[in-house]
Amino acid sequence: MGQKINPISLRMGINKYWQSTWFDKKNYASLLKEDTVIRAYIEKNHSTAGISLVNIERAADNLKIIIHTSKPGILIGKKGVDIEKLKNSLTKLSKKKISLDIKEIKKPEIDAVLLADSIAKQLEKRIAFRKAMKRSGQTAAKMGAKGVKIVCAGRLGGAEIARTEKFSDGSVPLHTLRADIDYATARALTTYGIIGIKVWLFKGEIKTNIKEEKQEKKDI
Repeated sequence: MGQKINPISLRMGINKYWQSTWFDKKNYASLLKEDTVIRAYIEKNHSTAGISLVNIERAADNLKIIIHTSKPGILIGKKGVDIEKLKNSLTKLSKKKISLDIKEIKKPEIDAVLLADSIAKQLEKRIAFRKAMKRSGQTAAKMGAKGVKIVCAGRLGGAEIARTEKFSDGSVPLHTLRADIDYATARALTTYGIIGIKVWLFKGEIKTNIKEEKQEKKDI
């Protein structure tokens, strides 16, 4: 029996931080649902923008949404037209004052979410799964990842019996809490069925605690 856990949730407060930064005892359920709806809307309507992460911060009636993307130009549009449309649409969903912040991902090759999505798109285009896994893994290693592990499961290559295939390069210390592990999952919708993809990226060790860093910034 497997004793597995999400490596990001395991490191919460150590070197990872929550995607939603707020707390409301009375309206917790409704605000949590609102966060889910906002993230789903952004990911669905801007799937080509290479969105990796959507951070949500709340303070009274103000709502700050930070979108981490590898293609900010697609999200912003000409003269900021598309970003204004997105802002208006999100205002209708939450009915609060919304401020949008776009942050560019400089190295999308070593982002687990974007890497998993890239492999999924390759599999949907009928590229050989071993080739897709190896190419993506080696590119991540060249761009600075100290370790990468990719797992694909399902009817690989159109086989009748589903199986699991793995690719690994370098070391991925999942038990080391100070290790900066980026983890993501994706699904490739092929004609044979759904193929699940899991990606682990090891980016090195972080010696300082994320809570201490945030406190230092406040003190400054």
